[in-house]
Amino acid sequence: MKIEEITKTNTSLDDATKVILNIVYTEKVISEQFSEILKPYDLSSEQYNVLRILRGQKGNPANMCLIQERMIAKTSNTTRLVDKLLLKELVTRKVCPDNRRKIEVLITQKGLNTLTELDPKIKEHEISFSKRLSSTELNQLNELLEKYRNN
Repeated sequence: MKIEEITKTNTSLDDATKVILNIVYTEKVISEQFSEILKPYDLSSEQYNVLRILRGQKGNPANMCLIQERMIAKTSNTTRLVDKLLLKELVTRKVCPDNRRKIEVLITQKGLNTLTELDPKIKEHEISFSKRLSSTELNQLNELLEKYRNN
């Protein structure tokens, strides 16, 4: 469905406006379906992102600054996200023995198990959006989005 149909606009939209509307609308569709996958686990997409960052540490702790740097949504309140994950027993948090001002965060086995359970569901979600595009088109879309974003 074309963006003009979705927005029910009768006026002609220029290409730059269409691109923005298409990106914003597509992001909403993707994130709504992603949220539905996470809902049974009582996780937000930002909390899921923190868990993935911590899993990528391969057993090494991450401080709040490292987590914030790697977050997709840079405006997220990392401390609040970690606090919520702590209450769910998906992470642990402790003061760094070498630097008392630094907080170290580790993913727990429960957190790892949650991600392991989510992995195939997230993969299926990703595939569902890309199945109508060829490998070449997916590469082209990635290149175009990166080019567009990195002005």
